[in-house]
Formats: sequence, structure tokens, C-alpha cells
Amino acid sequence: MKDIIIIGAGPAGMAAANVAAKHGADVLLLDEAPSPGGQIYRAIETPGNLNRAELGKAYTDGAGLVARFRKAQVEYIPQASVWQVSPDLEVGYSLNGTAHQVAARQIILAGGAIERPMPVPGWTLPGVMTAGAAQILLKQSRLAIEGAVFAGTGPLLYLIVHQYLTAGIPVKAVIDLTPKANYIKALRHLSGALRIFPGLLEGISWKREIAKSGAEFIQNARDIRIHGTENVEAIEYLKSGKWHRIPCKHVALHQGVTPNLNMALAAGCAHHWNARQLCWNITIDDWLHSSVDGISIAGDGAAIGGAVAAENQGAIAALGALHRLGMLDTHACNKLAHSHQANLHCELVARPFLETLFQPIKATRIPENDKVIVCRCEEITAGDIRNLIAQGHDSPNQLKSISRCGMGSCQGRFCGLIVSEMMADTTQHPIEKVGYFRLRAPLKPLPLTELANMAKDTP
Repeated sequence: MKDIIIIGAGPAGMAAANVAAKHGADVLLLDEAPSPGGQIYRAIETPGNLNRAELGKAYTDGAGLVARFRKAQVEYIPQASVWQVSPDLEVGYSLNGTAHQVAARQIILAGGAIERPMPVPGWTLPGVMTAGAAQILLKQSRLAIEGAVFAGTGPLLYLIVHQYLTAGIPVKAVIDLTPKANYIKALRHLSGALRIFPGLLEGISWKREIAKSGAEFIQNARDIRIHGTENVEAIEYLKSGKWHRIPCKHVALHQGVTPNLNMALAAGCAHHWNARQLCWNITIDDWLHSSVDGISIAGDGAAIGGAVAAENQGAIAALGALHRLGMLDTHACNKLAHSHQANLHCELVARPFLETLFQPIKATRIPENDKVIVCRCEEITAGDIRNLIAQGHDSPNQLKSISRCGMGSCQGRFCGLIVSEMMADTTQHPIEKVGYFRLRAPLKPLPLTELANMAKDTP
């Protein structure tokens, strides 16, 4: 049995592992990727990546954290697919075709975020990807999609376009779906945003760069739809009451990120709706501890806060776990956590501004067109879902049992949020009443042969 099992090797997971190991805990860290870093610091150990100007300082800043993690006394298992986290603090994972089960005294989930789905007409066509996927190509494989149209909202959209332009990769167009009204609403949170004034200036400079790049830069668009038969052929955007067409072969979509919370929900952790982030958050206390005794959630897997916030949350979660294990007394725990808590406060104070400004519009979250596919795994359309709601199936779990929506290989990661919002919108019930899919293991596809031959750790 391990003292602490950490799942995820992004900023939160690595920071938690470093702190826990420093204080003598027996730590196991499991991660799906082949190397540490998470999405934000993906492939940071690849030779030459730290010298690539297009990846920027926010990327290279992660090098120290990864280097410290590599030196920490931590059992690190990359390319491990975690398919179970139980309330009894048992973790099931697959590695090289073999299933394993290991127990812990404390668990820290640091699974990070996933990009918010963007169910617009044509979003399942070949040639459409998320902007995050376009960034992965750039970081991990030094590949890119030339002449793409980037569409959506959020600072990450501007960052990725900036990275493409800095790398000399042509961008055909950027369609910004941030409504004018959001700028006015965000003003009441401006005082908090001024705490990150250099970051705001950087974002403004990215937008200016896009405008000067030669790429078509459309702002204040109200909606989009993608056209094609076998592949993407064009994207259309709605502005000033008229639809405009841009021929293209590739589209990258982005409208923010949401917590990757399936693992926490399957473990029984309580959750709540965040009306500003427009997504479910895991309910945690000041030490990142969830409603399930022994399970903490650090980083964007509980609520979106960004990489620096995640790193500090990882440290706080580890200190809390060490205290519960009796490896740190209260005084030492509070003293060590103080600087991390102060850093976390500084990072989160700007979130209300960012979340209000870049809150995605209803048209790109709740599909109006009944032909739009909502569940990509089972090919369930928005019309299918509305018909089932009309028949009285007004909860996500009823819908799942009738239609198989959310039962595919992604286990609802892409369609779950859409279904909750569609049901709340259609029934006019509060989304807290509608709820979310009920999750259970296995969270990832697991062959029965692996399960039958599962290896368990020794006590």
C-alpha cells in the first residue's frame, strides 16, 4: 500500500509529488502521457523545445518543475491508463496490456482539464479538431495544420494562433465569438484582472498580431457552422445578421476548458454547478480535500484556475494529505502552505474577469440544429435527445439507459456537459436538478482478459 497515489503528471501532480516525497511519503504517480508535463508543459523534455520561441515563456517556465520532479523520490509510471478510483482508495490501471490494482492511504487526482465541446453543425467532419489538438501537434511533433481557420473564444485561442504565427505557419482566418456584451459585464471584475496586468497586455498584443498577420480576423461573430461532405470544405459565420463563407480544409475550435471530472465523480466526490464557468466543479475544501475521505483534487480537475494555480494547489493538496497521514503536524502544515495559499489567491483573483469575458455563447454550447451530433461515440443527435426528453426522459441517466448516449469509449467526457445543458434548457429546470451522468468503473475501455489476470500490489 502506498502512502499517496497521484494521478496526473501536469503542474498539480508534479508539485504534489515533489512536496509529498520531500517529507518522506511513499508516492506513486500514474500518468497517461509518455513523459511528465501535462498539456501545458507537454514534451518539454524534448531536445530543442526550450529554445523554440513560438512556445513562449509560460511554457519554458515549467522546465524547473519537471526537473525537480525527475529528481524526487517518486515511483513514476508513465503511459498508465487509470480506469478505476474507488471510495476505498483503490486505483485500477492498465499498463502494457496488463491490469493492476494498488491501494493508497491518500489519493490526489490531478487529471487537469479537457476542452469544452463545441457542438456546431459540421463539428464531426474530418478536418475539424480542437485548438488544443493543433497545439499538441506543434509541441509534441513539430507539425501544424497550415491555412486553418481558428474559431471560438478564450485566451488559449489567441495564444495558439500566436504560436502558429510566430512559428511561421500561415493561418487563414480567426473567427472570434466573444460577444461585445461580455466586455461590459467583465468590467465589474476589472480590479482583480489588474493583478495580472502584464498578462492582459500580452493578450492584447496577440490580438494585434493576428490583425496585422494577413489572416482574416473576424470579431463579434454570433455563430458558426462548418460545411463539407466527406471533409471540411468551408466554414460560415454569422455577423450583423448575415452568414459569411470562408473556404477552407481545416478548422480548429475552442471555447475554453472544463474540469476533467469523470474520475472524481466515479469515486463518489460531490460536485456543484459553477454558473460563471458554465460547468460542473468538484466540491473541495481549503486543502483541496473532497467529500470522499482520503481523496483530494488539485488543479483544473476540480475547477479551472490555470497552470500556476494548479502547481500551488498540488503543493497544498500534498501538505493536507501529509497532515492527514500524521506526517506533518498542524503548525508545520500551515507554515509550509502559507506561501502556496498566497500565490493561489493572486492567481485566482483574476478568474472572475476572464470567466465573464470569455464565457461561451449559448449557440455554440446548446445545438439548435437537431441534426447536430451530440454523442460522437454513439452518433446520437440533438434531435434524438430532444425527442427523448419530450417522451419524459428528463435526466441524463434515463437518457443514457434508453439511447446509449454517454456509454461510448469516452464515457461522456465530450457529450455529458452538452446533455446537462440541453436538458436544463429544454425542460427549464435548474441544471443542478438535472444533474450529470452517473459514472462508474471502468472509466476507460478494459479488455476482460486484462481484468481476469489483474495484478494486485502486496500490502
